[in-house]
Amino acid sequence: MTDDPESIEITASDAPARRLEQFFDACPDEILGTLYYVVGNLEDARDALQETFLKCWHRRHQIDDIQNLRAWVFRVALNTGRDFRKTAWNRRRQSLHEDSAMASTADSPPVGLMKNEDLQRLRRAVAQLPAEQQEVFLLRQNGDLTYVEIADAMSLPLGTVKTRMRSAIRQLRSSVGDLS
Repeated sequence: MTDDPESIEITASDAPARRLEQFFDACPDEILGTLYYVVGNLEDARDALQETFLKCWHRRHQIDDIQNLRAWVFRVALNTGRDFRKTAWNRRRQSLHEDSAMASTADSPPVGLMKNEDLQRLRRAVAQLPAEQQEVFLLRQNGDLTYVEIADAMSLPLGTVKTRMRSAIRQLRSSVGDLS
């Protein structure tokens, strides 16, 4: 028997674990971005991402029964983010609009500053959304889930998901206007 990883045979019981690892390798930024909006700062978002992975890992034996892995992982992430937000509130962590670690530095200073200001306004507006609208918005925008997938992940009727999204967009437009 050799220790070469390429020669190790993957058994059927390893497949869910491998699938979960591949998923987290493929989209950590989307999950982190969603968690960042939910918890309010980058440090807690990173911790919540790790906790999300651990929660999913402990339930990896269920993965074969899950029809939409992406929706399931994002649902676990939102629940974890909510838990972190509650504990972060008690610790009085740095607020969302003060955390500039996500700002882009690729643009020239004036353009970059304007984009950063717009992004900060949008982040504050998303943070002000009611929790049920915020979750639908983040699953759609950051999770890239369809309305049907969101309805399935949240165990809601499709019409409720669409109504929450419309309400979120309406509120965001009135808060920040057109950022383009």
